[in-house]
Amino acid sequence: MLAIKLPEEIEKRLSILAKRTGRTETFYAKEAILKYMEDLEDTYLAETAYKKFEDSGEKRIPLEDIMREYGLEN
Repeated sequence: MLAIKLPEEIEKRLSILAKRTGRTETFYAKEAILKYMEDLEDTYLAETAYKKFEDSGEKRIPLEDIMREYGLEN
């Protein structure tokens, strides 16, 4: 169980949203947390993959070279 104290303005906005949509404040709080966690997880995975790439010493290939190789030039 998680209990958080929100600033009054945020609580007011959340309450209005819940009333207008017929959903609960808990629903929107949960949705917001899940969305933010997904973004954080994606960021962490991207940073980890980039660090692994940099540590590998593998050569970087410019996007222009790849586009030219596959005939995708403008």
